[in-house]
Formats: sequence, C-alpha cells, structure tokens
Amino acid sequence: MFKNKFIKQLLVLSTLGLLVLSGCSSTGKDDKVIRVGASTTPHAIILEAARGAVEAAGYTLEIVEFTDYILPNTTLDAGDLDANYFQHLPYLTTFNEKNNTELTGVLPVHFEPLGIYPGKASSLEAIEAGNATIAIPNDPTNEARALALLVDLGYITLKAGTSSNATPLDIESNPYNIQFVEIEAALLVSVLKDVELAIINGNYALGGGVASSVIVTEDKNSVAAQTFANLLVVRIGTEESEKTKVLIAALKSESVKQFILDTFSPTVVPLLD
Repeated sequence: MFKNKFIKQLLVLSTLGLLVLSGCSSTGKDDKVIRVGASTTPHAIILEAARGAVEAAGYTLEIVEFTDYILPNTTLDAGDLDANYFQHLPYLTTFNEKNNTELTGVLPVHFEPLGIYPGKASSLEAIEAGNATIAIPNDPTNEARALALLVDLGYITLKAGTSSNATPLDIESNPYNIQFVEIEAALLVSVLKDVELAIINGNYALGGGVASSVIVTEDKNSVAAQTFANLLVVRIGTEESEKTKVLIAALKSESVKQFILDTFSPTVVPLLD
C-alpha cells in the first residue's frame, strides 16, 4: 500500500514537472515574438522599417497582413496578436461598441490626408474659373472631410453644426458653383479622367499610382489629422506590457519617421514628434 502510494505521488510529480517545463519552453519562446496585424500599404511596410529596432530590443517581429478591417481587431481581441496597426480612433470606437471588444490605441503613428488630385484640370484655378466638377468620397466620414478641406481653402462654407457629417446638401455658400459627384472612395482614381478634380484618400492615391500628382492635402495640424491618425492598437490591460513598450519605442525612432517621409510623403504623414 505504501509502495503504491509512493509510485502515484512520483507519477504526479513527474507529470507536473513535464507540464511546467513544457509551459516554460513555449511561453519563453512566445514572449520574444511580437505579432502585429496590419494592412499591407502603408502599415506593413512601415512596420518593416521598425523591425531593426524591435530586434535590437531582443524581440522578433512577426507582421501578419490583413486585407479587411474586421479580422485584425477580432484576432487581436482573441489574444492571437499582440497589436494591430491599420485604423483610426472613430473606427476603433465604433468597432468596440458594436463587437464588445476591448481594444485601445496607444500611439498615433501616421495620418493619411485627403488630397485634391488633378483630373481634366491641372490646378485649383479650375475651381476659381467656376463650374468645376469635383469627385468626392460618398461615405459619411470622408465626404465630410472632403468638404472641410474645401472650406479650409475658402471655396465653400457649410451650415452651422454640420461639419462632422456634412454632405453637399449642407453647403451654405458655393460662390464658384462647384459641381459635386459622390463616388465610392476606392473608385475615385478611376474617374479622374471624367472630372476636373477629385478629393482622394492617401491610401487609394498610393494604390492608384497618382500620389505624386497631389495638388494640396489636409494639413498635418488640422482637426482631421488629430481625429483620423492611424493608431497602434493593443488589448486593454496590455498598454504597459514590455511588448507594447518595445513596439512604441521602435515606431517612434527617428529612422521610422524619416522612412515614412522618404517613402510616402505627402500622402502619408508621420505623427511621431
């Protein structure tokens, strides 16, 4: 009886020892890998520029690319990523509310300004000549931003209290008689040949190969820049984790800031000052 009891205790201790060793081995390995979900352009490319700083801190950076805006958040919330980088605060706030996720931004990395791009016209003089046709995004967020850009440039005014969700119906003054064509944001590059000008998101301008032709963009210090900054996002509760700190330090390095300026300016603007 004593012998059987001793053997059982020995088996239990051996099993516990194997579990502990196995756990330490797996955890130790995982703790040195930082997995970040990102959109392909420019987010994954910018993360690649931060790889050296992450490795210098003793970690391996694994960049997981996504082509949609849902999986990066659900995968992070499930604990299969350490962070993601693709979204601005209004989108994150809405996503958390609708999906009961607990994610938070920890660093504004860059801003993708809307810009005015040439179509049949090559400059803003087309607006001043009158009756110019301008294509703008038709989604609520970017349409309001496009109109705000024209307000900042002095071409239109909006009715009081409508700036955050404005549409062409909210224009109070349009002295140059601008004609607006509302189109899905992803299709704006394709209609440039049919309009005088178009107001296009930076990422779509990059993807459409027209980024270098931009005439004017939203200002880096504008309300839009602060509101729509693209964020490094983590799970609530991991804001002060070692991995988060390493990522923040790597992205804030001078080399990453310069890389963004050299590679993407003016359609992607670093906010890492």
